[in-house]
Amino acid sequence: MNVAVRLLIALAVALTSLGAMSPERSEQPADETEIRIGNLMPYSGKLAEFAAIGRAQAAYFDMINAQGGINGRKIRFISRDDNSDPTVALDMTRKLVEQDNVHLIFGSFGTPGNLAIRRFLNEKKIPQLFPVSGADELSDPKAFPWTMGWQPSSQAAGRIYANYIQATYPQRKIVIVWQNDHFGNDLHKGIQKGLGDLKRMIIVGLAFDVADEHIDGHVSILKRSGAEILLFAGVPTAASQVIRFAADLHWHPALLLNDAAASIGATLGPAGAQKSAGVISATFLKDPTDPAWKDDPAIKNWLNFMDKYYPDGDKGSGAALYGYAAAETLVQVLKQCGNDLSRENIMRQAASLKDFEVSVLLPGIKVNTGTDDYRPIKQMRLVQFDGRTWQLIGDVIDTAFTDGQNK
Repeated sequence: MNVAVRLLIALAVALTSLGAMSPERSEQPADETEIRIGNLMPYSGKLAEFAAIGRAQAAYFDMINAQGGINGRKIRFISRDDNSDPTVALDMTRKLVEQDNVHLIFGSFGTPGNLAIRRFLNEKKIPQLFPVSGADELSDPKAFPWTMGWQPSSQAAGRIYANYIQATYPQRKIVIVWQNDHFGNDLHKGIQKGLGDLKRMIIVGLAFDVADEHIDGHVSILKRSGAEILLFAGVPTAASQVIRFAADLHWHPALLLNDAAASIGATLGPAGAQKSAGVISATFLKDPTDPAWKDDPAIKNWLNFMDKYYPDGDKGSGAALYGYAAAETLVQVLKQCGNDLSRENIMRQAASLKDFEVSVLLPGIKVNTGTDDYRPIKQMRLVQFDGRTWQLIGDVIDTAFTDGQNK
């Protein structure tokens, strides 16, 4: 596809009206009554199941505006569909900065797109806050001081799974299935690093594409390997298929899922609660579909929020809850800014979060940042599904200390 065609597509997509976008004209100049926030989401394309993140972010800001805004300013959230295309992401980011005059870019989805816009934003000194990615490259304050991640590192999560295997299933044969993209490769790399010399126990590694229609065949091959441990890293729909196919083949390995796929509503329920019993994950957010949280005040607030501000959304969506939680973190940053909404102060406050408790994080997990610490969430908790709810395993794990030991 030549450059001219890409630019035409980018322009057409950028002008598309989305339910998550502000109804006001984004071309109006910024003033002292508003805070302009730019965002990129895959509202279409192969990763559109994560578009709920952007819609929940928009709804959260609608709620904040209904409550009077932040320090007397209303939020204008300008969210564009980049179709998970890094070239489109860069074109749209330029428009958000140069034409829409956003104060910052917040919560954009995906590693490739965020890496594509990172250099431009840092050269322009525009905050790139809380991208939806676990890539370590998006939390490097020395090289890119205007880019700050949010969720735990994907490689660190991989090391947590590796440590759990070392402690619980030593010398057992392992197979790994991972999504063939930056996220999946990072998690796979973290598992290998965490296992150390025990990575020799990985007898099969299989990468798959999001649009892969042969998950059942892959699972059949993996079963014949004789492995006793199956690690999966990918989207919820594929995870659900893997669980169901494995059970139908009467294969019952210890099954570990990445946190984005560890949803009762999106993954385990569709696969079958009994077939999913025993699944293990490492996560940091509460599962809104878990009966264990039905009386939790934060989840009750979440359900009320969904009813009022995102009524068409799925209350059980882990993606939507993620967007809600990230938006809650950004609002705290903006509140700390007071009347100084300069980009420099926005970054200064983002790097000054101390034990901030996002309401829907698992107990014991807090947000902390510093000038040399651009990974706000560094903790996770191991959980296991008992066929009905997630059961916590052990204490909070600091992902900064999860490197595997050679065995």
